[in-house]
Amino acid sequence: MSHQIRLDDDVYERIRSTKHDNESFSDAVDRLIGGRSLRDLRDVFDDDQVKEMREAIDEADQRDRDEVRDIAERFE
Repeated sequence: MSHQIRLDDDVYERIRSTKHDNESFSDAVDRLIGGRSLRDLRDVFDDDQVKEMREAIDEADQRDRDEVRDIAERFE
């Protein structure tokens, strides 16, 4: 569903000037009011860096699961 809204000229120009070529005005407004998006980071990291971060996250998750399991075993 879409809605029509009224913007002052200066507000419209500020959105238009920050809108990326590949995004709609709705996407631009969402990005601007919603804080940073993960999409903003897509060109920041290369594939090797992304793989390294995923591995670090997976390892941290496993350590957390192991710690929770160890604590739970103490109460059995």
